[in-house]
Amino acid sequence: MGYYDRLSALDASFIGLEDSRCHMHVGGVFIFDAKPVENEFGGIDIDRIRRGIHSRLHLVPRFRQKLAFLPYERLPIWVDDDRFRLHYHVRHSALPRPGDERALKRMVGRIQSQQLDRSRPLWEMWFVEGMEGNRFALVTKTHHCLIDGISGADLMSVIMDADPEPPPSHPIPWVPRPRPTEASLIVDEVRRRIRQPFELLDAVGHGLRHPEQALRNAEETVSALMETLTPAFNPASNTPLNVDVGPSRRFDWTAMRVADLKAIKNELGGTLNDVVLAIVAGALRQFFRERGIDSDDLTVRAMVPVSVRTADERGALGNRIAEMVADLPVHLDDPVDRLRAVRETMADLKESRQAVGAEVLTAIAEFTVPNVLVQAVRMAERARPYNLVVTNVPGPQIPLYLQGCEMLTTYPVVPLFRNQALVVGLFSYNGGLFWGLNADWEAIPDLHDFVEYIENSFAELQRRAKPRKRKASVRKAGARRGAHKSVAG
Repeated sequence: MGYYDRLSALDASFIGLEDSRCHMHVGGVFIFDAKPVENEFGGIDIDRIRRGIHSRLHLVPRFRQKLAFLPYERLPIWVDDDRFRLHYHVRHSALPRPGDERALKRMVGRIQSQQLDRSRPLWEMWFVEGMEGNRFALVTKTHHCLIDGISGADLMSVIMDADPEPPPSHPIPWVPRPRPTEASLIVDEVRRRIRQPFELLDAVGHGLRHPEQALRNAEETVSALMETLTPAFNPASNTPLNVDVGPSRRFDWTAMRVADLKAIKNELGGTLNDVVLAIVAGALRQFFRERGIDSDDLTVRAMVPVSVRTADERGALGNRIAEMVADLPVHLDDPVDRLRAVRETMADLKESRQAVGAEVLTAIAEFTVPNVLVQAVRMAERARPYNLVVTNVPGPQIPLYLQGCEMLTTYPVVPLFRNQALVVGLFSYNGGLFWGLNADWEAIPDLHDFVEYIENSFAELQRRAKPRKRKASVRKAGARRGAHKSVAG
């Protein structure tokens, strides 16, 4: 019996959206203390690292599978790779010593500019030695059809440990299952298509038995779809971020303390994600103005992915995400006003049904063919409902280790879509908030300037939050002194 898995409509859409310029892999840049795996030559013991990864691969069987396609319809499926080689996927590289972070950023840009080989399992890990400070980097690439941000965060627990000295583990023997024949694939797909009308009839029958509930659900569904599609009928402004992108990438990063952002939101209001979006809005305002663009007349929006993964789905591969489109107040000069505007916008969006509407579109594609979802995204790209993607993924707040090496930092890599030359990804880990900025090489040669604008915008909010705190402390101290005088009198 041949074995295969179908891709969900959302997972398959990332295959359909990929082309020679927009590569649909996600990833990260993880920097480690190298001492526990240092070899006698001052490099890293890559064989030890490979053995450790090999011993955990049975926990992620998808990483030994590759793409195949149904006959005629060319719908993607997963089959076991009968020529899987770990050495192809776990790669060893080095920077000229002593390698600084600037050199690493350039290497990351080159690695992320290369499309994954679709004839093999869609992932790569690059271990890069030679970093100054006795560190090494892990640069990962995994196709978006395999993971979203949340499931990607869960996978960290597969190859990493919370204990610097984990118990020894050994590889479990693996034998690839046979690939199904074309005839069996055709038969299975015909059976699936035959079942679909009956599933639709069941849904209709339920509606006839419960007409009031069906009507209410239908009204909510139409309302959700309208709210989801509204941004496409009201395009965002055309900015330097919205140009045709090429295949080459620049990558840069910065880091902050989660506690510092929490202090801002505790003082000025909102959520941590509201503070992040306000920081991005301030950085974009400076970015446009440095390019001679008046930001006061711009309508700038960010697409903010939202996880709809339930608690019992954590650890599962595949994508469970919806999206919300939020206005960014780049027209406001005052950072506190920007945060207030973001807070109000996000509160309204949380009350809206945008995320539900996105799930409805995905369900429609699941019932028909994944190409429906691909064409919907292509239409949205041309309509320019938003200017960039800003995605913030929560990660573990404890130190993690790889073969005894402590992970020091982790910067996310998020793919670019057509006509969007910049994406901002964030990942929180062990008290730090790590920003990874992926950009088109030609469109944004000043990417590091944008990193500085983010840092400037963050510093603005910090300064505005601190005086309020000092004044409150002064008022409290004055009240205590007044109370003391009253008692003394």
